[in-house]
Amino acid sequence: METNTILMKIEENVSRVIVGKTKVIKLLLACIAAGGHVLLEDVPGTGKTILAKAIAKSMGCQFDRVQFTPDLLPSDVTGLSFFNQEKAAFTFKQGPVFTNVLLADEINRATPRTQSSLLECMAEGQVTVDGQTRILKTPFLVIATQNPVETIGCFPLPEAQLDRFLMKVTMGMLSPIEERQMVDRFICDEPLEELEAVCSIEEIRKLQEECRFVHVSEELRNYIVTFVQATRKRNEGVSPRGTLAFLRAAQGYAFVQGREYVVPEDIKEVAHPVLCHRWIGEANKEQTQAAVTGLLNSVQMPTEDWSKR
Repeated sequence: METNTILMKIEENVSRVIVGKTKVIKLLLACIAAGGHVLLEDVPGTGKTILAKAIAKSMGCQFDRVQFTPDLLPSDVTGLSFFNQEKAAFTFKQGPVFTNVLLADEINRATPRTQSSLLECMAEGQVTVDGQTRILKTPFLVIATQNPVETIGCFPLPEAQLDRFLMKVTMGMLSPIEERQMVDRFICDEPLEELEAVCSIEEIRKLQEECRFVHVSEELRNYIVTFVQATRKRNEGVSPRGTLAFLRAAQGYAFVQGREYVVPEDIKEVAHPVLCHRWIGEANKEQTQAAVTGLLNSVQMPTEDWSKR
């Protein structure tokens, strides 16, 4: 697939800035291919914002950033109508969501009211202000970063907001070798400033269209449904939107790997980042991760020739 070459170029470009996060980068690329949004969570200083910027700069798309703070208003995100005295009429001033790639930095530092201003944008690709609906540009990707909820001054994202993110990904800490590589790379240079776009908006649109046609066998479709159904036996479990997200993410990850069909390994790789933040009713993050792992070990995976159509 020619479009897979584009994803490889983006990965290589981002890796010039980000050290030791190959799996995280591949998950973000899978989100891009699947047309979904991604939530990056970890403690401050782990490279969340730099990763988001590197992805945006590599894609050659229009980029905008919103720094979420407690005093941020919904209109600061979506835009607002104001009375233009020269025209003697109301004029709409677009907010930062009217872009291709939106970095919602430290999204959980804003109040729930402001957080919810992204719900319509992320789910439907549109903004409604003063009763008028405006369609957003395509592609539209939200890369949000957040600090752990235990951090002072944070407002936990509501379940409805979390469900709009295709994946929730944790950055994690660097190993000693990786951290030394980071020091050597940044001691004299600023790799992020030197990044240039490696693809166009049209190429991103094309790869997102092709990703929808990545083949998922009947057996694997049944497995995805069975897996999600199993999350609902103990509590509310994963929503139907989560089922579709599971499917799209598996297609996206297969696409990143250069395949036109999904294999069981793709489903296993995306299970935790797609399902853990959607599993309503689990007591904490560790229990949810353990529950997903338990299902991966207990729900029987079919064995077939996955490339058959």
